[in-house]
Amino acid sequence: MPVQINPSILSADFARLADEAEAVRGADWLHVDVMDNHFVPNLTLGVPVVESLARATDTPLDCHLMIEDPDRWAPQYVEAGASSVTFHVEAAAAPVRLAREIRAKGARASMALKPATPIEPFEDLLPELDMLLIMTVEPGFGGQAFLDIMLPKIRRTRELIKKHGLELWLQVDGGVSAATIEQCADAGADVFVAGSAVYGAEVPAEAVRALRAQAESATAKASWACDH
Repeated sequence: MPVQINPSILSADFARLADEAEAVRGADWLHVDVMDNHFVPNLTLGVPVVESLARATDTPLDCHLMIEDPDRWAPQYVEAGASSVTFHVEAAAAPVRLAREIRAKGARASMALKPATPIEPFEDLLPELDMLLIMTVEPGFGGQAFLDIMLPKIRRTRELIKKHGLELWLQVDGGVSAATIEQCADAGADVFVAGSAVYGAEVPAEAVRALRAQAESATAKASWACDH
């Protein structure tokens, strides 16, 4: 499975989102953080902005919903143009039903886990998903330091994916940078959300290429990838 780099527009200039999307041309996805000031203590954007962004770029949108009641709202993000929609298992009332609805509407279904949420209770849900997101910071704000205590959780998740023979993407989000991306790749991640590491660079597209090269190099040497 190839490495994928998803720049987070949380670190972009919201007044120039179309230009900021163009600035990372060559990225696999644009990561869109949706926060409601209830599930997390921050407020960002919603369906209308996603609709506008989907019209402004050819790069597919990866919407990460840090919101209450995703069972109600997540399908609307597919309708708005998102190609992948991530809901938090801590907020979902019926995660299997929601994942199936997202897929039925034509998008990839993804489930996110906060740092304190273990993966093991949700092992049986994995076949219902296209991607699993392990948060490597507490959700709510960009620019936080990477929590290296999440690396064992990433490894355990990759082992469960292999155990069931799933083609499930494993995404990490939070503090991903040149200093941490290789650790994440070695642990088993293959989709990397990077905000300030990309949009804080002088040339964001070059930052995407550099992060991809680092992740690919680490993956090539990782035991989990060699055994796949």
